[in-house]
Amino acid sequence: MATSPFKFLQEVREETRKVTWPSRKETMITTAMVFVMVAISSIFFLVADQIIRIAVTFVLGIGS
Repeated sequence: MATSPFKFLQEVREETRKVTWPSRKETMITTAMVFVMVAISSIFFLVADQIIRIAVTFVLGIGS
């Protein structure tokens, strides 16, 4: 069953009216949480990478 582009756009507009959009405050809080999680994750992976690097160089005897 083919739907005309006009009908499709009407249905899209109807669906977007049903969406509950977040408030400005919710958006700002969520954005801040994302930045905090990115910072924590990057620090974790930096530390994990350094530990793995030290372990590998120790096992292989590189740089002694």
